[in-house]
Amino acid sequence: MTKQVIDAEELDRMFDEGDERYLDYFDFSKTTRPGLEQEKVSISLPKWMLSSLDKEAERIGVNRQAVIKMWLDEKIATLSA
Repeated sequence: MTKQVIDAEELDRMFDEGDERYLDYFDFSKTTRPGLEQEKVSISLPKWMLSSLDKEAERIGVNRQAVIKMWLDEKIATLSA
């Protein structure tokens, strides 16, 4: 199936009018989000720390990894402020 081509003005019009068919003119199969690539890390923590993380995760309804990411993000934000 070949994608149809439209000009920028037509694309802008569709977007401005909330016509979501404009998305049909994009190929998202190879999109990336620069700076958001994932890299796996391993860390050893004491049991008491894991227990505290798990309690906080349960309290706010997310998993342990999400708590760690949120806390790291908050700390990094304070460093660059």
